[in-house]
Amino acid sequence: MNLESERVYLRKLEETDAPIMLANTTDKEIRYMTGTKPSFTLEQILAHINNINNDSSRYDFAICLKDDDQMIGELSIFDIDEEDRKAGFRVSMSSIELTGKGYGTEAIKIVLRFVFEELKLNRLQLEVFSHNLRGIRAYEKVGFVKEGVLRESLYYDGTYSDEIIMAIIKRDYKKM
Repeated sequence: MNLESERVYLRKLEETDAPIMLANTTDKEIRYMTGTKPSFTLEQILAHINNINNDSSRYDFAICLKDDDQMIGELSIFDIDEEDRKAGFRVSMSSIELTGKGYGTEAIKIVLRFVFEELKLNRLQLEVFSHNLRGIRAYEKVGFVKEGVLRESLYYDGTYSDEIIMAIIKRDYKKM
């Protein structure tokens, strides 16, 4: 299956992506949107890439621009449960400047096609924090539905945020 759209394509994460991923973990606003609290080293990120690339229960991709091959984000399909035909999902852009341009939406649409047509799953679930309004709108735009709220689940910089559970199922995808 071709994992590309008009402006972006997805490829397997590589060790050469580690410095970019490390830099992304220092973006204060991205850290807030994703609820990331710990700091990471290059060695930890390299080990992470190695671990995920050897884990058959997940797919991890770099989101890249077709124009110049620049890595602009990453996404994961994880905890794949073949018996119940479901998986978890997360996506993160490299910087706030890259949000609001539709790149993430394009990448998610590619993933949905892969999840429902190639992997033959029935459900894809994610969690997003209530302060990430741009992310929530993007997920809703591609068919994710709010299913539940874990109230005040994240305490970040002195403020509580709810954790919103969203999912899309195969029949929702087919309607899109």
